[in-house]
Amino acid sequence: MVNAPFPERTLSYMTPASRVAPRRERLRAATIDEIKQTALRLMRESGTIDVRFSDIARAMDLTPPALYRYFADRDALLNALIADAYGALGREVAQARDAVPIDDLAGRFLVVAQAYRQWARREPQQFALIFGLPLPGYVAPQDGPTTEAARGAMAELSRLFLDARDRGRLAHPWLRDVPPALQAAAAAKHGDSPDLPAESFQATLHAWAALHGFTSLEAYGHFDWLGADAVEDLFVGQVRLAARAAGIPFE
Repeated sequence: MVNAPFPERTLSYMTPASRVAPRRERLRAATIDEIKQTALRLMRESGTIDVRFSDIARAMDLTPPALYRYFADRDALLNALIADAYGALGREVAQARDAVPIDDLAGRFLVVAQAYRQWARREPQQFALIFGLPLPGYVAPQDGPTTEAARGAMAELSRLFLDARDRGRLAHPWLRDVPPALQAAAAAKHGDSPDLPAESFQATLHAWAALHGFTSLEAYGHFDWLGADAVEDLFVGQVRLAARAAGIPFE
């Protein structure tokens, strides 16, 4: 009877290439991450989201052409950074929301708003990448990772409205008239089986605009004259107003 080879011995003889490829992939992934982190660090140091390949290469002790092995051009790097930023924002919001009991609709709305705001204050460059003025010459792709990441992040906010609806606690928003263009936008987003009625779809956009407007004003220092306690009170009042106007119960 011929003994079968030991499985581990067979693996060592038959799959050397399968071990080399993952190692190369890990090294490539680590370099890509280092490029992105270096770009963000340079943005923080310069106070701008404009970054050049030559500056990144110098900071990493590489030649600029070496970076093109990882990103085709500056736009490709920006696409990756923007997708990462949307992903980070979505995770931040989702973690805050899910830490509050699902029946506490007001509490979940408040922590989502706070998470959005605090992320913007903590990561001003990433916030500017996705919500600030576009860089000259940069055009975001219509489809691709940035678009998918943006949809994912915004879905975390609309989840609050769906939870309220599922519990029979989503009231009519204060503004119920929906212009035809917004009705068409709601239909295009939800198709024949709408997740939310058009008036609530419009209300989610109003709530986001209110939250984002406050966050932007604060992020760029326009509330500094009020003092920290007054800004906090103003923010909570803004969240209450936005939630109640949108149909989310918030006493």
